[in-house]
Amino acid sequence: MTVTSLFDLSRTLAGEYLSKFTYPWQAVKGIKDFVWGLCVRLDRQEFVETAPMVLVHKSAKISPSAYLCAPSIIGSGTEVRHCAFIRGGVLVGENCVVGNSTELKNAILFDGVQVPHFNYVGDSVLGYKAHLGAGAITSNVKSDKTSVKTVCGGEVLDTGLRKLGAMLGDGAEVGCNAVLNPGAVIGRNTIIYPLSCVRGEVAADSVFKGRGCVCRRRGD
Repeated sequence: MTVTSLFDLSRTLAGEYLSKFTYPWQAVKGIKDFVWGLCVRLDRQEFVETAPMVLVHKSAKISPSAYLCAPSIIGSGTEVRHCAFIRGGVLVGENCVVGNSTELKNAILFDGVQVPHFNYVGDSVLGYKAHLGAGAITSNVKSDKTSVKTVCGGEVLDTGLRKLGAMLGDGAEVGCNAVLNPGAVIGRNTIIYPLSCVRGEVAADSVFKGRGCVCRRRGD
């Protein structure tokens, strides 16, 4: 799936950056440099620089026990809860929730994303209003440490990246304790059942119940 098929680029400060790429994983290698450059440009009337190149919107709420590394940006109305660990190279959009003991690294979270409980998000892009249930993680390194492969339209693509997490389309819902394997791509408005182990590509508007058991999502 392509950048434009997964994301509404108006829902993130990274829209212009992401629009340069055909596939979202192509943007992952440059996220840290992008966030660094964006830190330089952001209005200090709206954002507080809590540490060098760590910018937090004045309306955001940051727990005293959260740890934010540079470069990082936290958008307006976002809440970063107790013991969250933001390791750097991270853009968190507006009205997001980064929850207790959640770790973020080299990632873009669009507006409205929720990663509220014990989540790991690394080398990943999470679209508008994507949500990870408690304990759900994006695995970003293969056991054999070889480059990560992903799938687009049934075609297997070698990304050339040793570290690559998951690409979640707008409105994707991932159930508790699910594992998204390196290079997983989840389409818009797709539901992943709890405890799932997801590999490859899951089409938009689907329900993933397990390998070989994927159905179309019924209309609301």
